[in-house]
Amino acid sequence: MSDRPEGPGAGDASEVPAPGEATIEAVQGDLTRQAVDAIVNAANSSLLGGGGVDGAIHRAAGPELLEECRRLGGCETGEAKATGGYRLTARWVIHTVGPVWRGGDAHEDELLASCYARSIDVACELGARSVAFPAISTGVYGYPGDLAAEVAVREARAADAEAFDELVLVAFDDPTLERYRRLLPAAG
Repeated sequence: MSDRPEGPGAGDASEVPAPGEATIEAVQGDLTRQAVDAIVNAANSSLLGGGGVDGAIHRAAGPELLEECRRLGGCETGEAKATGGYRLTARWVIHTVGPVWRGGDAHEDELLASCYARSIDVACELGARSVAFPAISTGVYGYPGDLAAEVAVREARAADAEAFDELVLVAFDDPTLERYRRLLPAAG
């Protein structure tokens, strides 16, 4: 279901699901081009766009996304809110605000886990069967990549397997994809 990049370094890793369970997959590519029901936006608390993934999603979705986000009144760290996907392939965008890394003693782990868990909850409420996630908080928010990947995989595995067909962890770069590969054994 996902947009799969081709070429060197673009491989994926996935867990083979048991019957009635979701596939958890890692790919490297453009989050905005994933062929899934919903994509997760690593947003800032205003939800009004920014840099990185947030800016890319706003640019790809068009100005209607910004208009809908204005009506949401922002979002707290660790929470999630949904909008339409507009010009994206995905029907919905689930916006979540990740924690800024402050050394690990400011409840960052719980807040990041909440981002994934709340995004999964919102996806269930929407009826989304496939969801793609960026590496939340690992850009300008400074969350260490290895720790963030562990949280992402742990929360994806904890999702209600009956509710989803596919959960995709989308890596922007090779190091992130390699982290996911270490945590998700390759099929076969």
